[in-house]
Amino acid sequence: MQASMMQTVLQSTGPAQAMPSFSGLARGCPLHPRSFMSGPALAHRSLLPRTSRYSMQPCYAMAKQLHFNKDGSALKKMQAGVDKLASVVGITLGPKGRNVVLESKYGSPRIVNDGVTVAKEVELEDPVENIGAKLVRQAASKTNDTAGDGTTTATILSAAIIAEGMKIVAAGTNPVQLCRGIETTVAALVKDLQAMSTDVTDADLANVATVSAGGNEVIGQLISDAMACVGRQGVVTMEESRTAEDNLYVVEGMQFDRGYISPYFITDPERMVAEYDQCKLLLVDKKISTARDIVGILEGAIKGGYPLMIMAEDIEQEALATLVVNKLRGNLKVIAMKAPGFGERKSSYLEDIAILTGAQVIKEELGLSLDKVGEEVLGTAAKIEVSKENCTIVGDGSSQEAVKSRVKQIKNIVANTDQDYEKEKLNERIARLSGGVAIIQVGAQTETELKEKKLRVEDALNATKAAVEEGIVAGGGSTLLKLAQKVDAIKNTLENDERKVGAEIVRRSLGYPLKLIANNAGVNGSVVQQKVLESSDPNIGYNASTGVYEDLLKAGIIDPTKVVRCALENAASVARTFLTSDVVVTEIPEPEAQGAAAGGMDSMGGY
Repeated sequence: MQASMMQTVLQSTGPAQAMPSFSGLARGCPLHPRSFMSGPALAHRSLLPRTSRYSMQPCYAMAKQLHFNKDGSALKKMQAGVDKLASVVGITLGPKGRNVVLESKYGSPRIVNDGVTVAKEVELEDPVENIGAKLVRQAASKTNDTAGDGTTTATILSAAIIAEGMKIVAAGTNPVQLCRGIETTVAALVKDLQAMSTDVTDADLANVATVSAGGNEVIGQLISDAMACVGRQGVVTMEESRTAEDNLYVVEGMQFDRGYISPYFITDPERMVAEYDQCKLLLVDKKISTARDIVGILEGAIKGGYPLMIMAEDIEQEALATLVVNKLRGNLKVIAMKAPGFGERKSSYLEDIAILTGAQVIKEELGLSLDKVGEEVLGTAAKIEVSKENCTIVGDGSSQEAVKSRVKQIKNIVANTDQDYEKEKLNERIARLSGGVAIIQVGAQTETELKEKKLRVEDALNATKAAVEEGIVAGGGSTLLKLAQKVDAIKNTLENDERKVGAEIVRRSLGYPLKLIANNAGVNGSVVQQKVLESSDPNIGYNASTGVYEDLLKAGIIDPTKVVRCALENAASVARTFLTSDVVVTEIPEPEAQGAAAGGMDSMGGY
């Protein structure tokens, strides 16, 4: 039977094709055809598509292309990429800077005024130019990660230091000594910058936000009001508004993205919320499987006549049904919900709620059993409000000392955490314990305008937080220009002439941002720079929005010190890396497979 089947198969496949030569292989070698093609395997071999049976695809080695810096050609190409990126990003700088339209593969195009967003979208066709653009993009990205604003300034400064440095390197100066001079000069200027910095006042916060938001005073005032509501260390977040208006609201107490398990728990059918005053809380860090586990707690709530909130990892059907039936019959004022968060974060949230309300979390690690505990583990909230998607808990103020201790503990964890996401979540916990979270709702008429506005608000929020951290200096590029006047004193401390030339490169570069702000405002940047330098007052500068030379601190044209510092440090870092490069290695584009489209059916064996 098996032999006849094999014969039928072999006949159906047509005449045999010529086999490749395996004469050089021993019979026992695994690559020898007879080592793996015998019996049924030989029969099934014939079922394979004919053209794929020993077909060899061309194999391309992953070779690289080397661009040597003969006569400065490689670095000049990279610099061309840097200049292209700086030109695109530089359009957005200053109060009269323009927007950049970014094509989107899906949906409407984006119109943005944010430097780092523009920089991330720039991809150049020439691989060497693209590497130069990517290097400078690092300065913008790192500044955005550290300070949250100042990305355009970082890009312009990087391009300026590279442009000035290339002139000197092309003349034959040692780039290593040059870059050491740049590094030393920038480190000294950062100290001078910190000496020029002043602490930010509540009135200045609105000005910082306004300048960062491109002169939008409404956004600046909203952020200032938000800071006033929750304090400087409070959490201010942003979300999209359902209307075209910008709004601010403050959530008092703790708010979590968790709602009631069943709509039968609601007390206000019109608003679809469950709301109780002087409510007791039962916090359980595990599933509640049966109603027997909570009978004692429920009986106490019925006798005492107080409302009860049960927050657990999950509540299974039997226990939930018991709660719903008693709620509907009017025997019990109760609401059940799942604990917020997952895993370790869920346990942390439960502990925070316990400290705020004076409760005890029921968990097995503490040796507490749900069916054996009484009212002593319950906490008290002045008010709770639970909707379908959110829960708000306001403490009664009876555990302030415990709350302060918990906040201090979380702040220590923040200080030892490197990840931005973890820091954000920890700061949210601090804000919830401390009193509330301010939420700015951003509205616009169209989706394109909304996206652009959200980026401005995000920059303004980050700039305000940076100002609180390290203080403020005069804005409009004037602080960088005033720092340039301090370079001469730094040059005298440097060891050799090449390092002094590096300091001179920094001095020339620091005037570029002010020139560009003036050019974007339609005036001659060189003339503006000269007039600002003539004033000995470090706060005197050019107000590009009004065209007046005045005290920028009094006029509200303010930059956070941290933003200026990060932009300067990151720009110098990228420029030093650029100037000490001498060979560029790029990928060689793979050739397209010939006849891939035409021979598609043949390669499938005729099927």
